[in-house]
Amino acid sequence: MYEGKLVFAQLMDHLPLHSFRRCVARYPSRNPALAFSHLDQFLAMAFAQLTFRESLRDIETCLRAHSSKLYHLGIRARIAKSTLSDANAGRDWRIYRDFALGLIAQARKLYATEPFGVELSNTVYALDTTTIDLSLSLFPWARFQRTKAAVRLHTLLDLRGSIPSFVHISDGKLHEVNVLDQIAFEPGSFYIMDRGFLDFARLHALQLAQAFFVIRAKSNMQYRRLYSHPIDKACGLRCDQTIVLTGVHSCTDYPGQLRRVKFYDAKHDKLLVFLTNNFDLPALTVAQLYRCRWQVELFFKWIKQHLRIKAFFGTSENAVKTQVWIAITVYVLVAIVKKRFGLPASLYTLLQILSLTLFEKTPLDQLLANSEDNTQSSENTNQLNLFA
Repeated sequence: MYEGKLVFAQLMDHLPLHSFRRCVARYPSRNPALAFSHLDQFLAMAFAQLTFRESLRDIETCLRAHSSKLYHLGIRARIAKSTLSDANAGRDWRIYRDFALGLIAQARKLYATEPFGVELSNTVYALDTTTIDLSLSLFPWARFQRTKAAVRLHTLLDLRGSIPSFVHISDGKLHEVNVLDQIAFEPGSFYIMDRGFLDFARLHALQLAQAFFVIRAKSNMQYRRLYSHPIDKACGLRCDQTIVLTGVHSCTDYPGQLRRVKFYDAKHDKLLVFLTNNFDLPALTVAQLYRCRWQVELFFKWIKQHLRIKAFFGTSENAVKTQVWIAITVYVLVAIVKKRFGLPASLYTLLQILSLTLFEKTPLDQLLANSEDNTQSSENTNQLNLFA
């Protein structure tokens, strides 16, 4: 019988803890951690994500029931609800953001050659925003409407592996288009966006950064056609044009030429119009790229269903951001383990197995390799194709 580490400890071995310590040192606290370290806090919150805990009391009760095993989980301190609450509220959330970003960099290297549905060598990102509704009385700092609060997750998803490369957490009032000002665009990369991000001045900044975009056009866009290019209507294309904008402000905001591609989606009986600053790709590939934007919608549905980011353990802004970034870290960690072990099972299946076996001592690779992915028959496949 295997007498090694617990499954939870084996999973945490895939974390670069030297990087975590550097992140902690980067944001020193006026009240340094003594008995309850930052790592204890992180491990307790990661445990909560993996086992679907509902509250701080739930975390405390579950871990105390296994108090003899906490040391072997890597947790050195006694877990108390009040101690964990104070840590989430008082310790800088940027520690967990920086740690998550470092882990994301590792994951993106592992998934760099992963196919995503379009034959393209460029890096392709999908940008979108999701809103999490909150109680205004409990989260007054996140005011969204007169009687409502919300936080918004603005996410740039690398389509190779569905890895979030950029996440910005804001209150509900921040419009999604403003997030474009915070993204460092990569030359040669593609950014796929819905029309909520349509701002020609910002798109021109993306063009000046030598990056490409594909975005839905609005129906009231004013433009003048310069050229029409031949198309194959049998594949759904309706036009492929080179245009310039003629609106009072848009022509100044974006003075260059744009490409306008119209595509008929027979499955949904919709006529879609796309704008792009790339004139080399086939028109059909432009439409296919936009279709891949759905992966970021799947990502949002997935993390809302299978991680704890809709109900929060604390009500302060720091506690909310800490919980979200640790949830993202857990998501990326399981994705890394899946890739390193070459596992065919979906991410959902791996999380279900881990949630029930964290206190066992089965070798992690053996435990996960023996899994069978039978979730498709019982779950909505549109929401569980991520990492399938």
